[in-house]
Parts: sequence; C-alpha cells; structure tokens
Amino acid sequence: MIVELWIRNFAVLRDCRLRLEPGLTVISGETGAGKSIVVDALEMLVGGRASSGAVRSGEARAVLEGVVDVKGVAGVRAALDELGLEADDDHLVLRREIRSGGRSRAWVNGSPATAGVLRRIGSLLVDIHGQHEHQRLMSADFQQHVLDAFGECTELAASVAAHFRRAAELEARLAALSDRRRGLEVRADFIRFRLGEIRNAKLRAGEDDELRVETSRLANADLLLRETMALQALLHDDEDAVADRLSDAAARLRRLAEIDPALEARAAALDDAYHTVADAAAELRSYGDAIDHDPTRLERLHERQALLQALMRKYGPTLAAVIETGKTLARELDELETAELDASELRKEVAHAQESWAKAANELSRRRREAADRLAGAAEAAFPGLGLEGGRFRVGFEPLPEPAARGRERIRFLASMNPGFPPAPLARIASGGELSRVMLTLKSILAGIDELPILVKWETEETIKK
Repeated sequence: MIVELWIRNFAVLRDCRLRLEPGLTVISGETGAGKSIVVDALEMLVGGRASSGAVRSGEARAVLEGVVDVKGVAGVRAALDELGLEADDDHLVLRREIRSGGRSRAWVNGSPATAGVLRRIGSLLVDIHGQHEHQRLMSADFQQHVLDAFGECTELAASVAAHFRRAAELEARLAALSDRRRGLEVRADFIRFRLGEIRNAKLRAGEDDELRVETSRLANADLLLRETMALQALLHDDEDAVADRLSDAAARLRRLAEIDPALEARAAALDDAYHTVADAAAELRSYGDAIDHDPTRLERLHERQALLQALMRKYGPTLAAVIETGKTLARELDELETAELDASELRKEVAHAQESWAKAANELSRRRREAADRLAGAAEAAFPGLGLEGGRFRVGFEPLPEPAARGRERIRFLASMNPGFPPAPLARIASGGELSRVMLTLKSILAGIDELPILVKWETEETIKK
C-alpha cells in the first residue's frame, strides 16, 4: 500500500501531501478539482513519461515522492536485486524530479535510477485502471508475476531470487578476494624477504648490550690485563702490599683491645678490611687469567655488531623494535597465507549457493511450464466471451544465457487474434482494444490471486456512463 504521497509544484498543485491508511481511499470532488492530477502524479512517479508541462508555472522543477509498504509483495525484492538497488525489508521510497525543460531524474531508496527502472518496479506495485492500463501487459516482469501468481509459485520464485542473491554476493566476495590476493602475493613475497633477514639473524633481546660490553673488553684486553696485574700487586703481592699493612694494623689493634675491650670492634673491622682486600686481589688474579686475547673472536663480534646495526637502521631504532617488527611481519604473513584457505572455503560456499539456485530454478521452471499450459487453456476458454473468437494464447519461455534472479528463463506472453496466424508477442499482433480484453481476461482468471498491493481506479463516472 501507499503510505505517503508528496506532490510539489506539479501541474496546479503547489504542495500536496497525502498520508494514506490500509483499505479504500476515495478522492472525490467537482470536475477540475485536481483529482486526476493526483493520479497523474502517481503514474509519473512509477515511470510514466515526463514532460515540461507537468511543472507548475513559474517553478523550476516538480518533485514527486512516495513511500510504499512492500512487505510480502512478491517480485519486488528480486527486481531490486537484479537492478543492483538497495532493498529495505518493509518500505520502498520512490522519488522523481521533473525539470521545467522536461528532463527528469529518479531515485529508488536513495539510489539513482532511470524512468525504466521506476516502470519496472511500478508494474509490480501499482495497477492504474484508466485509458492505458493494458500497457502493463507489455512488461516482462508483470507477465512473470501473472504466471507465478497463477501457478502458485511466487514463494518458490522468491526463493530462487534469494539463492541468486546469495550466490552473487559470494561470487563478488570471491572476486574481491582474488583481486586482493594478486596484490597480497606481491606483499607476501616482500614480507618473506624482510622476515627472512630478521629470522636468519637469530636475534636475542639485549644482545646488542652484551656485544657492546664484550667488544669493549676484548678491544682493551692488554690494558685490562696490565692494570689488573698492577692492582693485584698493590693489594697483595708487593712487599708493602695493602693486604699486608692491613694485616699488621689488625694484629696491633687486637693487642690493644686486650687492654681496652672497647677497641675490639675496630680490630674486627680491620680484619674484615684485610679479607676484603685479599678477596679482591684473588678475584683480580682470576679476572686477569680469564682475559681473552683472541683477535678472531673480536672480529666476529664486530661483524655481529655491524649486522645488528644494519637491521636496526632498516627495521627500528632499537634491537627490541627489530624483534617486534619480526613478530608483526610473521603475523601478517600468516594472515596472507590464510587467505588462500579462506578462498578455498569461499569457493565451496559459492558452489553450494549455485547448486541451491539451480535446484530451485529447475523446480520453478517445471512448475511454470505446467502453469503455462493451464493459463493458456483458461485464457482461450475466456476469449470468445470477450469477442476474441479464434484467439490463441501461449506462454513463451526465453532461456537466459546466465543465471538470474528471475530463474532460468524470461516469460513472454504470446497471442494470435486471427485464425491461421502463429502466436507472437502481444505488442506486435494486438490492437489497444484487443490488449484491453486480454488484460481483462487475465484479471478475471487471477481474481483472488493477484497480489498487486495498490489498485487505482479513476474517471469512474465516465466508465459507468459508457
């Protein structure tokens, strides 16, 4: 149903906003009150031909907007998907602007559209009973809707469209992933090279500080050995060594402590100082004995330092930053390599969705063909009562080259109004009056079945007079 219709600067209407409720709405008034303008606006909103005369005098443009409740309306969602338009579950917002020069623009749910798109969607929503109502019979979407409604397979048709949407969505994701992977492969090779440099270095946290200390020790080995030997002699080995003098001082103070016990603590402190100096001298001796004079080792250390410095210049200001960069690159490479697994799973999903579409589409084709024979029989049985004696009616099936939301085929209504002529598309063989009678035939057959949510009847009094 139409929830709201907003007409601005159209014909003689400046600003008309109609909010409608479910059920029957009657717009009445004297001749010239503008009843037909509302119908004209609705007709133009659903794809009718635009003209400069539609714009109110003195205005630059006319604007028509409509909000339609499409919940449960068969075919609308499939048509929107096939046209690449966003679909809301419950409402459809149509908008059309007509310029004073006659050009127009249209939108469906905020997305730009053409008048042809409006006509296609409108044929699934609105049935305007007027002078040109039979023109809807030319619409392939309307013909498909009639056949599906007659064959009670609108739900199956909606399922086919849903499977098609799912397959198309998955195919788009797979294509995007494939495009992305081509760029990712280059990125992955680059990451492998950088990660290889870091991993091959076998870095350890704090290694740069350790190298700095060891390199300094080896580079100054002669100085360290010379000074530690001199200190060892000063503290312990010389005749007048510090340790000997402390030992003598401690002995003298212990003797004094025998006289005055108050000196015992000082004597003990001197003993401690002696042992500390003696221990230091022993440690210096061990340190000197361990000093490495290996120039080959020093060269290897310099090479290792140069490698670390090169990596730090390239991957981070510090060794810790280089190690963290390696972890980051490893995670990114793992994600890139996982993309191939994602693509494999996505290909399986695509195949499953395509198989589901094919199964549903095959069943829909079978049921449509069964319904086509019954619809043709019902139409031909009704033709004589409408003055179409000898008229023939057929439903044609035009195979589609690729899967589509509508199924495997496009529906075409064919007819022959003259005996001896084969059925052909309606537009080529029928006059306006004959088309009106064919439309009336189909409406009588579909009474109680047709699900078009909006029915507009106008100029009723003239029809009654006739």
